[in-house]
Amino acid sequence: MTHRLKKEKNYSYIEVGEGTPIIVLHGLMGGLSNFDSVTSHFSQTGYKIVIPELPIYSMSLLKTNVKSFAKYLHDFIDFKGFEEVILLGNSLGGHIGLYHTKMFPEKVKALVITGSSGLYESAMGSGYTKRSDYEVIKKKAQDVFYDPEVATKAIVDEVYETVNDRNKLIKTLAIAKSAIRHNMSNDLPKMHVPTCIIWGRNDTVTPPEVAEEFHELLPDSDLYWIDKCGHAAMMEHPETFNTILDAWLTKRGF
Repeated sequence: MTHRLKKEKNYSYIEVGEGTPIIVLHGLMGGLSNFDSVTSHFSQTGYKIVIPELPIYSMSLLKTNVKSFAKYLHDFIDFKGFEEVILLGNSLGGHIGLYHTKMFPEKVKALVITGSSGLYESAMGSGYTKRSDYEVIKKKAQDVFYDPEVATKAIVDEVYETVNDRNKLIKTLAIAKSAIRHNMSNDLPKMHVPTCIIWGRNDTVTPPEVAEEFHELLPDSDLYWIDKCGHAAMMEHPETFNTILDAWLTKRGF
């Protein structure tokens, strides 16, 4: 991670740049460094990039769910005193952004989702029966990407450590169940916030038809595809991702 973590009150977060706040929401096993390219690019083009560390493994088990994380985000936005924000979320982060927008639409200027859960996801809480087998976990981490080389040893080690920590595994499974429980198909048609959907054409966790369904259900959305790309477009094709998002923000006047 190339950016320094700030710690204030109960929050740890990265904050870089000046301008309209883009709050970046990481996924279940996604570190803040997954967004280094987004942070570096958009902090130079008139945006304040803010990446809070979500309390995925520190909330009580009863509060380990999408709704609690959406409330946490609301409290964080209040704490920072932001009047209007753009939310950008990958995987579980996208789901949290969507749920937050459903609950607290007044401060959300725009939404950007990539590989988001909220309708369907295949791999969030499954397949950890052989979690002590490093090679099995390595393959699982590689499957998230179109190009397995993107799953560096550091990424694999982090996933391996997470699923072999009993507390974290229990929370991971609780979140996976919560993501299914908080299905948003009935909510999306009522959500009129401008939404940019950027999706990997080869995503196996949230397959392409999920992106198409988000696009169909959200009243004001634009859908963009990235070829030869899996579940984390901002990591696998950072320049393409930034170009698409840049053009969309300009087109929409944000």
